[in-house]
Amino acid sequence: MADGKDKKRCGAVVLAAGQGKRMGTSVSKQYIELGGKPMIYYALCAFEESEIVDTVALVVGEGQISYAEQEIVRKYGFSKVCTVVEGGKERYDSVWRGLKAVTSVQEIDYIFIHDGARPFVDGAILRRGYETVKEFRACVAGMPSKDTVKVVDEGGFAVNTPKRRNVWVVQTPQIFEKSLIMEAYDRMMETEHGDVTDDAMAVERMMNVPVRMFEGSYQNMKITTPEDLEIAKVFLGIQDSYDIQGNELRSL
Repeated sequence: MADGKDKKRCGAVVLAAGQGKRMGTSVSKQYIELGGKPMIYYALCAFEESEIVDTVALVVGEGQISYAEQEIVRKYGFSKVCTVVEGGKERYDSVWRGLKAVTSVQEIDYIFIHDGARPFVDGAILRRGYETVKEFRACVAGMPSKDTVKVVDEGGFAVNTPKRRNVWVVQTPQIFEKSLIMEAYDRMMETEHGDVTDDAMAVERMMNVPVRMFEGSYQNMKITTPEDLEIAKVFLGIQDSYDIQGNELRSL
């Protein structure tokens, strides 16, 4: 357990600024209702109920701060959400704004960065991540690939087949010592960084620090397409089908 005098202070950045174009709805995907609640509710609930995380910065899309404060944070009583900030054009812009926001509210030791479109993060994942980051300074949730993976060249031809036991599918949360991730992003924002696709990559490249994988969950999926939404309903035990075209979904 992460209690007592040895408990480190932890903050989280939860990203809900994506437009979700591949979902094909008129509503930003983080607000699509799943089981009668917006998708972002489930991720925030995991952090709210966790004994690990002390404070959360929620990063939302342009013009969505007031809506998120009223219809998400206050409506569902997320007391750990200390601030709601507007994200940027790219994911790394949104992360950087979230990092600055959460560290300005209170002193923290470790930062969890999580995609709000992964509603099935849970307390067990957060605890495993916390224990891992204390030992290795930087860690990422993930799971071993169930499938054989091929590395291809520019022409689409397979050039390498890595051993499956060495291939992990990356998830979030990605967790870092505060000084490490802040310095990595500070350096990255001053350079060309268009090919940086996740926070671990920023730490690996900018700080030359290895990132430890820890076990997430095969259920800790990212909801990106209508098909993913159907799988999420199964996980939640939802029988009724929602209109994924947005006709019956709440809009901003």
